[in-house]
Amino acid sequence: MQSFNLDIIVTRGGFTESHHAVHAALARADGTLVGAARDAALVTFWRSCAKPFQVMPLVESGGFDQVGWGDDELTIGCASHGGEPEHVALVERMLRGIGLEEGDLACGPAEPLSARGARVVREAGTRPSRLHNNCSGKHTAMLAAAQVLGVATEGYQQQDHAVQRACTDAVSTWTGVPVASLIQAVDGCGVVCYGLPLQQMARSYARFAHAARAGDEVPSRILHAVRTRPMLLGGTDRFDTILLEETQGRVFAKVGAEGVHTVALLDDGVGFAIKVEDGTPRAQYAAVLRFLQLLGALPDPAPARLAEFLAHPVRNTRGEVVGEVRPAA
Repeated sequence: MQSFNLDIIVTRGGFTESHHAVHAALARADGTLVGAARDAALVTFWRSCAKPFQVMPLVESGGFDQVGWGDDELTIGCASHGGEPEHVALVERMLRGIGLEEGDLACGPAEPLSARGARVVREAGTRPSRLHNNCSGKHTAMLAAAQVLGVATEGYQQQDHAVQRACTDAVSTWTGVPVASLIQAVDGCGVVCYGLPLQQMARSYARFAHAARAGDEVPSRILHAVRTRPMLLGGTDRFDTILLEETQGRVFAKVGAEGVHTVALLDDGVGFAIKVEDGTPRAQYAAVLRFLQLLGALPDPAPARLAEFLAHPVRNTRGEVVGEVRPAA
């Protein structure tokens, strides 16, 4: 098994001021652990990295087609979107199509995650809504799932609701972690989130890549949607979108809060998961890119749009460059 150093440092005046420890696991579809950084068995919350699996029950049941949705809706259902006008309009249209409205979303209002989305809200002189929440697409898909199941939409975010139980079963199936062993808590958007080992997260994305390559219907459908609509997955300045575009769809990555990221290398049929120990996003993207370089999935130096995430300057309030955020190794 290969050992990697994915730690990220922050320098100032030529000295290391901060050091972010990064844990990671690299796995094949059969669950074989083939690489690690620090502790591959570290248990942490998967957060938004689980979204592709949380939408699967609705697709598998035929409910997605039943409500008349297509690839746009499937991508936003997997997305941690930037709250840009295209994202907001799509989610609003989805809700209207199933006879619901913004108030039916259990996620709270949230500032758009993309600079463009935040600027549009600011210039309009309005406040962010629930539609701007980066998880609003996932929540809308869950509302549709409740309708398809014939159960109440109210309380769909609760752990014991049929929608969340279906999502939990899907997460268990793809990660290989029994339902009873999944740690369940409340995510930032209000629905259930799952705690499990990094190596099982990595396995799920490897299985996803392998299944999509083999032509399995649901993974193939999800992959086609996100690869052809990368902007809906994240946004104009969002990491997952840029990575998908710069690798011509060969690398599918899904961001999670608190320094968690899960990635599928589609040509190789492997997956990896990382966790920045202190949860800071400034180390998260750099660690993902450095891992991809070490695995030969990205060139070194990285393409210009990605290089900005891999290493970027630290500036003071005068705009002067006083240090750098970069891989330690």
